[in-house]
Amino acid sequence: MINKRLLIKNLLAHNDENSFYDKKRQLNLHNREGKAKFLKHICALSNSNPNNNSYIVVGVEDESNEIVGDDFFDDSRIQNLVNAFLENPPKIQYENIPFPQLPKEKVVGLVTIKPNHKVSYFKKGIHTIETGTTFKRVGSNTVPTLEKIGHSKLNTQTVISIENNSRNSIEHTLEGVLDFMNIRHKDMETQYKVFKELFIICWAGNKKTLRGATFYSRVDIELINEQIKLFYSAQDEVIIDFCDSIFTITEYIQLGLNDKTSYYPLEKVSISFFDNGYYKMENEILFEPPQYNKKLLHHIYNTNKSLLEKLSRNTALTERDFKDLENLPHTLMLCYLNGFENAKQRLIDSKPYLKPFPKIYISFKEALRVLRKMKYK
Repeated sequence: MINKRLLIKNLLAHNDENSFYDKKRQLNLHNREGKAKFLKHICALSNSNPNNNSYIVVGVEDESNEIVGDDFFDDSRIQNLVNAFLENPPKIQYENIPFPQLPKEKVVGLVTIKPNHKVSYFKKGIHTIETGTTFKRVGSNTVPTLEKIGHSKLNTQTVISIENNSRNSIEHTLEGVLDFMNIRHKDMETQYKVFKELFIICWAGNKKTLRGATFYSRVDIELINEQIKLFYSAQDEVIIDFCDSIFTITEYIQLGLNDKTSYYPLEKVSISFFDNGYYKMENEILFEPPQYNKKLLHHIYNTNKSLLEKLSRNTALTERDFKDLENLPHTLMLCYLNGFENAKQRLIDSKPYLKPFPKIYISFKEALRVLRKMKYK
């Protein structure tokens, strides 16, 4: 079992970027240019490593190698993006890895690209990349190529060595449990559960009972063995269930036009543990967006448009404007889910205007996260 935090450290210690791993300050999958860059690197790393895993580490400064972290990213349907644009798409996995020196809301992203044994190329164009284009790695550079890509075993032994040096140990596991419960979450209620005498999940959150159900807010859940953060949310509520072999997280979001008093189930994640030392994660989107009166939504949509125009002109906001601004991310999301096609792009374009307001910016990221999940429902 690989300790993913150790793996990242060992990758970063292995010289600079090369033909089996890349590092990024952050990923931007909200626009076509950002998606194109991500897909280009996936294509190149897959083609250059047909016989071994390759990796992208997200949340690292390119020049200094400093670990600065990025936002928690939990889109299990990122594979669908790869499948939509690449022929012979590799299997990929995105995991969130906590580091002690980072704030609780920040993680390092680890993209694992499984060996494909086939040449990947773009079956559909995106941004400036044309249909039929393929890429490979030359040192630390991703370049287009017309050559037939061979099945070189150049990196295989190096990657196997790095992965073997990243194996977990009892010491690492115990340190992970103690750090989670006694240091990082000493101010919250924490629990742990051992599955199949091997896997340990720890979770922390503020507990409350609503209509007979127990919800957790400000939730942090980690699979300690592999140092993977399974769930983190500063806003949404979750219900946690488990038995001897399955751990289930059901996430709820609070929505409403003038308040957020209604709970809607968003997604259920089930982790099944097996006797042979393996586990499997399955995701199910549960969200059915509430439907509202179109006349009321037209009024709210126009109010949001006017508010964004004020922000773009640096016009002073009234007390009422600030109240509307607090609700803007979720009301634009609801407008889009009720048939206002331009509302999503307006929400994306609002990013620079909402960044100066930390609480509202968190709501902005949460709204985009819901829309991202809904895209591949």
